[in-house]
Amino acid sequence: MDATIGIIGGSGLYSLIDNADDVAVETKYGKPSDVISIGTLAGVKVAFLPRHAKKHTIPPHKVPYRANIAALSQLGVNRIIATNAVGSLKPEYKPGFLALFDQFVNATSGRNDTFFDEDIAVHVSSADPYCPQLRNIASVAARKAGIPIHETGTVVVINGPRFSSKAESRTFAAQGHHMINMSQYPEIMLAREKQMCYLGVALITDYDAGLEGRLDIKPVTNDEVVRIFGENVDKAKRIITEVIKNTPQERTCSCSKSLEGALMTKK
Repeated sequence: MDATIGIIGGSGLYSLIDNADDVAVETKYGKPSDVISIGTLAGVKVAFLPRHAKKHTIPPHKVPYRANIAALSQLGVNRIIATNAVGSLKPEYKPGFLALFDQFVNATSGRNDTFFDEDIAVHVSSADPYCPQLRNIASVAARKAGIPIHETGTVVVINGPRFSSKAESRTFAAQGHHMINMSQYPEIMLAREKQMCYLGVALITDYDAGLEGRLDIKPVTNDEVVRIFGENVDKAKRIITEVIKNTPQERTCSCSKSLEGALMTKK
């Protein structure tokens, strides 16, 4: 039986699934970040992929995003639950909180961000890229568990691996974005091109380069990110487990129809 739910995450989530078998997958876009572990969580068969490899050796600007999504698709995955460490751009998005992405802004460059780049023109809508069905299930799960969470939020995605300058952080905040991250794009849109549902769970670890006018909030450091991320992992595990428990087999969202009307090339 195929695993229809895929989990993309990092450190602290490797022990999430039971009775896991590792599977090496080849795709036309090369190898994914690492082997994919297939096992069970809450009695459901799932596939787990470490975005940055198990030893965290792949920086965000070198993640093989196309191979990762293609590999999960080849295994039968049609829903993805992904976790990301993010910096906050707003005072109310506090370190230690979780958030559910509902919008993104792409500020990366040079990344292979589509499967449709060979003799075909396909224009996929990204107006509402994140799955509303999964986001609603996650919101309910967080409220029941008493986990502090923002049910929506816009993430701006930068190349990395460096953190933002104060001027960049100030600009992103002024533009109205809530969080900043290095790996949400193009992962989200590649999943959409495969007509997958995608839930993005943000683990807020820091206040980016500080906040305008707040001298008490210091710029982000890697040590601080690692510390807060570790404290947030258990919250993310609880939400992921509840989402998988409460996700019905039927997809009632429009994610499975994201390619309808997108093809421009005449055959």
